[in-house]
Amino acid sequence: MALISLSNNSPAFTPSHKQQLLQLAGESIKKGLCGETLNVRAIDYPEPLRVLRASFVTLHLDENLRGCIGTLEARQTLVQDVASNAYNAAFRDPRFSTLTWPEYERLDIHISVLSLPEPLQFSTEEELLTQLRPRVDGLILEEDYRRGTFLPSVWDQLADPREFLRQLKHKAGLPPDYWSNRIRVQRYTVESIP
Repeated sequence: MALISLSNNSPAFTPSHKQQLLQLAGESIKKGLCGETLNVRAIDYPEPLRVLRASFVTLHLDENLRGCIGTLEARQTLVQDVASNAYNAAFRDPRFSTLTWPEYERLDIHISVLSLPEPLQFSTEEELLTQLRPRVDGLILEEDYRRGTFLPSVWDQLADPREFLRQLKHKAGLPPDYWSNRIRVQRYTVESIP
């Protein structure tokens, strides 16, 4: 099977594609609850779901975060990435205990499919702040071995660009007021499902 590379001009997913991804994430979690891992054959899915894409799977229980795991680089097909991240969000997010059957019945699954990250060019923090697009951009912030990301949905809790950046630095293991010319930032957008 030939793997298809991602371009930032990839078409949006149809409602059928979105439903297939949500069902796949749910099946992966169900298999995990049975002590198994879902075997995903990309060839069984339509071409748009077989592209190399990075994704995040976020789980909510009664509107509270219950797990969130994802990838920033596209290293496998989207269906494989979603299945893996759904399993990991349910059973390997270190912030939470493993998911249980009673919780599964009330679970809300959200998938974010990432575009290719785009490096931002800036020389000061102020210059970086002017480039941020609230509620649009997800950001990856890196310096040396430190790295952190916020999905665009985090703007719902951190609407101010300065505070968004401060908290992202903190997540990456840097002091919130820290700045250096070695900081690198990339932005990406997501297609949200549902």
